[in-house]
Amino acid sequence: MSGLDLRSGIPDDTRQASPAVIWLIAFFAFINLYAMQSILPLVMHDFDASPLRAGATVGATVLAVALVSPFMGILSDALGRKNVVCASLFGLALPTALIPMASSLDQVVLLRFLQGLAIPGIVVTLTAYIAEEFAPDAAARMTSVYMGGAVMGGFSGRFITGHAGHVFGWRGAFIVLVVLNLIGALIAVWRLPASRGFVPDRNIGNAFRTLVQHGRNLKLLAACAVGFCVLFSLVGTFTYVNLLLVAPPFNLSVACLANVFCVYLLGVVVTPLTGRFIIRFGFLRALLSALGISSLGLMLTLTPSLLGVIGGLAICSSGVFICQSATISFIARHVPNGRSSATGLYYLSYYIGGAAGTAIGGLAYEAGGWGGT
Repeated sequence: MSGLDLRSGIPDDTRQASPAVIWLIAFFAFINLYAMQSILPLVMHDFDASPLRAGATVGATVLAVALVSPFMGILSDALGRKNVVCASLFGLALPTALIPMASSLDQVVLLRFLQGLAIPGIVVTLTAYIAEEFAPDAAARMTSVYMGGAVMGGFSGRFITGHAGHVFGWRGAFIVLVVLNLIGALIAVWRLPASRGFVPDRNIGNAFRTLVQHGRNLKLLAACAVGFCVLFSLVGTFTYVNLLLVAPPFNLSVACLANVFCVYLLGVVVTPLTGRFIIRFGFLRALLSALGISSLGLMLTLTPSLLGVIGGLAICSSGVFICQSATISFIARHVPNGRSSATGLYYLSYYIGGAAGTAIGGLAYEAGGWGGT
């Protein structure tokens, strides 16, 4: 499917994707990924679940993203970037529509896992699309635009489900997400131009050989290790901090929890500036600065003050967004061949870190509360 020039109604495959289109597709991909976090207390209450079991509704989606990511790169190498992005957006709507009908927590976890299977077709493929369609410096800036949309999507998913859950219950919140998923799919079909720099590669054996070669690339493996640690921390933090905030002395409602996720809006401001920061100071300095900032913010969440916790979350998440943008740009520049499979390998490590963060963070919360996590 090709792009459409609105002025003439004639397909136009020569134009580049606009920043707005890249931003919107990233936004609609990420509204689903962590949407369960702000309504986690409602799910725990409805199914009488422990923190660890309820946390599985977050971890299942993240784990599915991790498991599928490397192979989604191979699929998009064969079928084309736009085709995979659009099909994945439509495919994401189906399990989302079934979640409100779930009668057990296990069914919710399974459907959340199915949601996660569709997300890599958007995020992995779109990252490869950016690397192929734009020159290196422009790709760094466009990656920052992509991250801005992802950050806003991550915030909006939590914010929308939190407020919708407060009014309609957690099941009604997912009905809202279905509508948003369909809107995102239609935007991708309508406004994402077909790839110009894409060359199909349907040789699966060659694709797996490329993955093996990536396994010998120490720079790529280092980026994967950083990604694992970063998302472990971020997902563990933003899943179980909700249980801290609904308990005494804070006693926040689900709607108030949704408002806490406004800290993500700081990331929307910071992330678009990351591209220029990376170009000027280099990947390593940007990465080390971001990791230091995140660590400081996480320490602040241990204070017994609501403002201290919220401020710590804002600092922690902003550092993570810079780190993610820097790492993806690093891979785009240092992996000249097999970019989609390299990106898939990175996301495998990154999201396995997130899934591990929900599991180990949940065990730690049950053993020692927020301090343990």
